Amino acid sequence: MRRPARLRCWRTDARRPVYSLRLWLKDFASFSVSEEQSQDMMASEELQAIIQRCQILEEEDFKGEDFNLFQVAGQKCLEEGYAAEVLEVIQNEKNKVIVKSMGWNLVCPLVRCILSYKREDEKREHCLKILDQLVQLCNPKELLLGLLEQIEQTSGEQISHTILLLLQPLQTVLLKLHSKKSYSVGLSLSTILNQLSLLPVPYTKEQIREDKLGLCQCCNAIVDFAKPFVDEVVKNMEASTENDDEELKEELLKFCLKSLKYPLLIAQLDQLHEDIEEDPLRHFAAEILGILLAIRELLPTLFSHRGSRNQNWDNPDFLDVDRKHSADSLACLSYLVFAQYFGIDCFPMVFSPSYLLQCNMTHIEVLLERTEESVLTKGLDLLGNCLLRMSDNSLHHQYLEFRGFITAPQGLVKVMTLCPIEHLRKKSLKILQLYIDKFDAEGKYTLFRCLLKTSNHAGVEGYVIQNIKNQIDLSLKKANDSKWFTGPQLVSLLDLVLLLPEGAETDLLQNSDRIMASLNLLRYLVIKDNEYDNQTGIWTELNKIEQNFLKPLHTGLNMSKAHYEAEIKSKKENRRESHNSKAVCSVTVGGEKMPNMTTEMQLQVLHSALFTFDLIESVLARVEELIEVKIKTIT
Repeated sequence: MRRPARLRCWRTDARRPVYSLRLWLKDFASFSVSEEQSQDMMASEELQAIIQRCQILEEEDFKGEDFNLFQVAGQKCLEEGYAAEVLEVIQNEKNKVIVKSMGWNLVCPLVRCILSYKREDEKREHCLKILDQLVQLCNPKELLLGLLEQIEQTSGEQISHTILLLLQPLQTVLLKLHSKKSYSVGLSLSTILNQLSLLPVPYTKEQIREDKLGLCQCCNAIVDFAKPFVDEVVKNMEASTENDDEELKEELLKFCLKSLKYPLLIAQLDQLHEDIEEDPLRHFAAEILGILLAIRELLPTLFSHRGSRNQNWDNPDFLDVDRKHSADSLACLSYLVFAQYFGIDCFPMVFSPSYLLQCNMTHIEVLLERTEESVLTKGLDLLGNCLLRMSDNSLHHQYLEFRGFITAPQGLVKVMTLCPIEHLRKKSLKILQLYIDKFDAEGKYTLFRCLLKTSNHAGVEGYVIQNIKNQIDLSLKKANDSKWFTGPQLVSLLDLVLLLPEGAETDLLQNSDRIMASLNLLRYLVIKDNEYDNQTGIWTELNKIEQNFLKPLHTGLNMSKAHYEAEIKSKKENRRESHNSKAVCSVTVGGEKMPNMTTEMQLQVLHSALFTFDLIESVLARVEELIEVKIKTIT
């Protein structure tokens, strides 16, 4: 934050006998301080000389030169350890006007000195008393800028120390303001949060307990800082008609949204740290929810993306801030309410589970797009908790017409296949199954088609095919629910399952999970479905299945086995020629060089591939045998 030009407009054309007074001062030796003399003076004497010079002037007669001399002398005094002398000057009733106009210039050196002294140092106590006097005497608007400038200019480990030092003085100054207080409160909260966003969020219980950089302490201190302004809004909520109350409410809402984005979105907020008496970040989250409840903005904020936005948010400037920050903030808020149950007691229990899931889909998508462990955990927990409120087969297929209901499973697939954190991959797989289970038959059918077309991962496709097999089994056992997983609808779905993506040239090793799942499904259908009933339609589609799947698979297996056998032979010959089984092969995956592979290791990999091909071939042979037996039975 750049400090604006000096707020005061010093009078140089006042119709008072100022000029004759200044000429008199120059001639009066006891009050004149030349540049050469000031260099030889003690710092405290310089300050006293300037004070004496200004005591006989009216406030409007102070010039820029006076401000500069006062600031330089005061800073020199503080830096040379004369804090007691400065305090004496500040407390002198004769200097009240001088301190009111010029005292805010001492904030910068004063803060620097306080932070440099040890807690038990008497000079630090003097500096704290000076700061308290400045807060009481100085012009609030000028002092506000001085305090915010110090917060903004700090960095590193000093960020939390500076904020904790200045929060109370800053609160006092803001409470003394009357006009445009809302803007000043918003500016103060924004400046503090901007600085806190430079600090890393503690994640483990050890980091939280240590709170090395003071983020947790600052978070709880800023809640106390905001409390009187929240109380003011609550007090005037019903009675007041002043716009300033609405503006103050708006600033508090911005503060809550910004706090939800950082640090709460990044923080680990689940109850894993039982041995910590009270997790300070969970406490901060509870306080933010408490502010939203107090100013009656929890529900409007939660459902703002569904057209329920409060009319007071029509300010274009605020909407710009909202568009930029609210996606992450609202996602975090929904997680706190619906996954961690903060403020849930105040939430009206009139919404159906499916409606709440629909409302949260946008937030779930936002969370699953991130890569941080804590944020992905929030997305998975939010989706899982919403789904657990619903019974199986209760979610209507028409919900898949909403974008979020398609992007959510795609986000789960992304976590399952790309996330390097194992427990999140496993958790994502469980939630995907939970998601599938909640849809009705047509919804499952539509979802399977979507996942087969978009997952681009053989393991996921194999998992979906296994789910299709389970649904077919249920449909064959229940005559009243056979539309989507029997007959023509199933045939259309099998067209996506019983084929090789690139025909005989498909990478069988890469697609082995999908191929094995497809063969197992086909074997199940041949065994389970009577050729006379043909409930699944498999027997009328047999020729197409042979042309699109079985024959290309035979060809692909022969080609792949021949290729890998030739590779094995070549490796063995090279090993004999070199008489060195420790020759290495460099492998690069995803742009990163993997550990070198010896010839023996390469041979193990090649033999493992041949074993996979043999396994596929054995299942394929069994399927063809079953088909042949069934056909002979018919004829």
